[in-house]
Amino acid sequence: MYLKKISLTNFKNYNQADMEFSPRINCIVGNNGVGKTNILDAIHYLSLTKSFFNTIDSVNIKHNEDFFIIQGIFSDGEEEDNIFCSFHRQKQKVLKRNGRIYDRLSEHVGKYPVVMISPADSAMITEGSEERRKFMNKIISQYDANYLDAALNYNRALQQRNRLLRDFRASGGFDPEMLAVWDAQLVKYGSIVHHEREILINELIPVFQEYYSLVSNEKEKVRLNYRSHLNDGNFEEQIRNSAEKDRSLEYTTVGIHKDDLIFEMNGHSVKSLGSQGQQKSYLVALKLAKFDYIKRKAGFSPILLLDDIFDKFDSERVAQIIRLVGNHRFGQIFITDTHKERLQEILDTIDTDYRLFKITDTGIGEIVQNGNAKNEKK
Repeated sequence: MYLKKISLTNFKNYNQADMEFSPRINCIVGNNGVGKTNILDAIHYLSLTKSFFNTIDSVNIKHNEDFFIIQGIFSDGEEEDNIFCSFHRQKQKVLKRNGRIYDRLSEHVGKYPVVMISPADSAMITEGSEERRKFMNKIISQYDANYLDAALNYNRALQQRNRLLRDFRASGGFDPEMLAVWDAQLVKYGSIVHHEREILINELIPVFQEYYSLVSNEKEKVRLNYRSHLNDGNFEEQIRNSAEKDRSLEYTTVGIHKDDLIFEMNGHSVKSLGSQGQQKSYLVALKLAKFDYIKRKAGFSPILLLDDIFDKFDSERVAQIIRLVGNHRFGQIFITDTHKERLQEILDTIDTDYRLFKITDTGIGEIVQNGNAKNEKK
């Protein structure tokens, strides 16, 4: 499955944009700030119903406009699916597949899986555990609808339990039976989430370590560990025993909402001792392992989005990564960069179909197709 065409209306910095893609490699070049990353984010919208960078839909509407529309055609080589996504400031987001409106956006997730590698991934190392939980959620929800439902139901129950704890504090009362209703919901759905996360990380580790060796030429040894309260014993018993503490603090202190991933390199924290280049290598390997895992679960290759891949890498490391993903183990790939020449030099060493687009302040032009120069369109 690959994205054949995309059309944007009032999306971020674009009034109107239309592009037709190669089923293999698509490169988008241009100066910083012209909207290269916005094309990748539009693809992310079509696949996962939301932006990679900001989940508030209204901020993705072009300035002084009231709505945006993203349309795309996905193809498996024989059949095509038309996807329509729109958001209006005064209305709910609408997502259609072949003209049919989804009752729930979650029904769409997983049909056209995507993996984004971006400088923004650094938040997984530098920020709190929520970023690393999001990483796990984005993987599993692309192939397991039951997991997504369980995660959503867990979060709803967590909000209700925390609200109840605040109400207890405000009223000075306490009703353990009312609390037990939400405890049961957390245990039910939290156990499902924990089980799937545990399977994911155990299966991801060897693939991740293999990719890191390829990306870094085996310069460092890396580890990935899954930390969860549910690793430490019976969840029902733990949450029951935490009731008094939770009542005092007015929030739930144990559960899968506290899960974390521990990133290590040569026995030390990647955040503390890893250089910027090592940290990015770690994250790229992690995302490529994510790609392989989703591909195995879905039965076909996700779309791979490589945003500003040269950031914090030397040209040799980037060439190694692009040659790696350029083989037929991967499917459709999108790459953004600021320098056309260095990217095309690498692409010319790869025997595969590619298209290269240039974005300027005046519009989008396709300048290379299958290695042949074309006239730029303004």
